[in-house]
Amino acid sequence: MKKTFYSNGKLLITGEYLVLDGAKAFALPTKMGQNLIIEEGDNKEIIWKSYDADGSIWFQDTLLFSDISKEVNPENESVKATLTTILHEAFKLNPDFILNSDGYTITTELGFPKNWGLGTSSTLINNIAQWLQIDAFTLLTNSFGGSGYDIACAQNDSPIVYKLEQGNPTVERATFNPDFTDNLYFVYLNKKQSSKSAIAAYNMNKKNNLPRTIASNDIITSEVLNAATLPSFATAIQKHEIQMSNILETQTIKESLFPDFNGVIKSLGAWGGDFVMAISEDNPTAYFTSKGYKTIIPYDEMILS
Repeated sequence: MKKTFYSNGKLLITGEYLVLDGAKAFALPTKMGQNLIIEEGDNKEIIWKSYDADGSIWFQDTLLFSDISKEVNPENESVKATLTTILHEAFKLNPDFILNSDGYTITTELGFPKNWGLGTSSTLINNIAQWLQIDAFTLLTNSFGGSGYDIACAQNDSPIVYKLEQGNPTVERATFNPDFTDNLYFVYLNKKQSSKSAIAAYNMNKKNNLPRTIASNDIITSEVLNAATLPSFATAIQKHEIQMSNILETQTIKESLFPDFNGVIKSLGAWGGDFVMAISEDNPTAYFTSKGYKTIIPYDEMILS
C-alpha cells in the first residue's frame, strides 16, 4: 500500500532572523514543494532514495530500525546522520511506525533544485509529520531547530504572517494579491546559505534594543502587506533591508553585488545566499543574466496564490 504526502516550499519576505525573537514574519509558500512516498518493506530497515528536481538521485542509503530507535549523537552532519536524527525524534513522538512495522521503502521527490534553499528540510519534516500524525513544529524544534515559519508555509496554500508567541507558533493567513506582482522577480544567487551559521551570526550581532527593533519590523511588515502601489511596496521593502543591514552589520545585497541595479533588491531568509527578490519597473532578466545570474523567476511562476 503506497502513501504519498506533499508539502510546499517557502520564501521569507520580511522578519528574517527577528522571527526567532517573536517578530512578525511575512512568508509565501511556493508552487514547488516535495513529495514523500511510503511503501512497505522488510528486514526492519528503511531503503531510502531522494530525487532532485531533475530526476537524479542525490541521496540513497539504508537506515536500520535499530539506529532510528536508539539515542544517537551524530558525530557528523551527513545527510544520513541528519535523517536518522529526524526519524529518531519522530520515533519518540510516535514509536508505532518502528514497533509495528517490518520495514519501508521511502522515496522523496523535490519539485525544485535542492540547492535553491526553498525548504528541502522543512518539507521533509512536515511530510514525515503528516505520515506519522505528529506535530510538525515539535518535530522541527526537537531535530533541526529554527523559527518554524517554513513549516507553516509547508502547511498553507496562501500567504501567511507567522509569529512565535512565548515560543509557540501562530499562523495567520494573509491577503497579498497586489496588482504589481508582475514587477516582482526572484533571483537565485547560485550559492546555498546555511541557516544555522547565519542564525549564529545574527545571535552575536543583535543589539540590546531588540524590543524596539521588533516593533519597527512589525510596522514595516504591515506596510509591506498593505502596500497598494509599487513605490510604497518598494519603499517598505527598502526600509526593512536597511534595518536588517544595521542589525547584522552587513552590507545589503544590493550594495555588495548589484549597486547599479535600477530598482530595489531584498534578501530573503539567510543573507548572502539562496534567493533575493528584485522589484523593478522593467523586466530585469537581461541585467541579472549579464551579471552571471541565470535563474530569474517571475512572482506568478514561483508563488502559490
